[in-house]
Amino acid sequence: MAVNTLTPTWDNQRLTSLDALRGFDMFWILGADSLVYALHKMQDNPVTQFLYNQLGHAEWDGFHFYDLIFPMFVFIMGVSTVFSLTKIIEREGRSAAVKRVLKRGVLLFIIALIYSGGVTNPWPDMRLMGVLNRISLCYTFGGLLFIFCNVRVMMAVAAALLLGYWAMLALVPFPDVRPTPGGDAPVSLKTGFKDVSQLNMASTNLIRGSYIQGVNLTDYLDQKYLPARKYDGTYDPEGILSTLPAFVTGLLGIFAGLFLRRQSVPDNQKVLCLIGAGAVSATLGWLWGMEMPVIKKIWTSSYVLVAGGYSAMLLGLFYWIVDVQKKTAWCQPFVWIGMNPITLYLLSNFIGGYEKLALRLAGGSVKVFFDAHIARGFGDLVIAVVGVLLFVGLARFLYQRKIFLRL
Repeated sequence: MAVNTLTPTWDNQRLTSLDALRGFDMFWILGADSLVYALHKMQDNPVTQFLYNQLGHAEWDGFHFYDLIFPMFVFIMGVSTVFSLTKIIEREGRSAAVKRVLKRGVLLFIIALIYSGGVTNPWPDMRLMGVLNRISLCYTFGGLLFIFCNVRVMMAVAAALLLGYWAMLALVPFPDVRPTPGGDAPVSLKTGFKDVSQLNMASTNLIRGSYIQGVNLTDYLDQKYLPARKYDGTYDPEGILSTLPAFVTGLLGIFAGLFLRRQSVPDNQKVLCLIGAGAVSATLGWLWGMEMPVIKKIWTSSYVLVAGGYSAMLLGLFYWIVDVQKKTAWCQPFVWIGMNPITLYLLSNFIGGYEKLALRLAGGSVKVFFDAHIARGFGDLVIAVVGVLLFVGLARFLYQRKIFLRL
């Protein structure tokens, strides 16, 4: 069965470049990073060391390529929201669009709870917030705001959230819950803090303007008010307060989607504007980062601008290559993945990762053979390649048979 490589028209409200970029984003989440890890294991040199570092999260402040993966997905979701909801509003009205947003938001949140383990363990050993949970909340917030508000209102909301979040972290006092107050000692799993019981929650030593890991207003609110299991022991990187600036990441995608739908703007100009606006946003984010550090784990306002800027630039690049230049053959695997991101993500969770399945096909004696007869670490590379082929092949299978998960 031949794969349809035609670029969608405005009538069906779909951009091939958007699906390709979403697939490119998911490509790394699903296991392509293991290719780089295997190459680095085979040959440790400055190039593989750089790539290896970029495919791991910054421990706290700073920004690696892997720190772009999550916010770019939220950004892309915002772009898609414009196309999908506009069509529903035009055909069925606002009430139908609201129903669609609420239904998808609730279902995705439920799926998120199951993804994080559901009720495998008794309360409170279950996680209430996580990546899919945040995506659900960002989609619901952005979708409802798009339905009822114009661009100026949405921009005002975005600015208020970013500035308000910065003001809260900089000005609102909170207790220093460390057993020994003061200094710059972090509170994290790596420093031995497994749960809130190890903290001094009755501390009367108030501090403000702190961006230390585990010792900032965002993490304090998680420590005090977020129930159940927290991903980082005493706080959650997808916790309560940090969800507010994450909403803006989705709104930035909505702004980009609205701009792409403007048929009065030539395509080449759209490309230049997306790349230019992205560069400005990232620059402002890094400048702001000198006062409010760029930190993914608390989704600082500076991080929102940096990640949003890079996302806009990549969208502009993909749009120019795929939808303007009509060069689509190279990105077909990304399109396959981008059309079924949630399905592939959930399956990866349920089977323990595609690399784990690849071990059944290329592990054991097969791996030993390649390590012994080709090169040290070559077996790991073979396993990584098999894992990538598994999820790309599955994505192609689902795409060809038009099997798409629609929440």
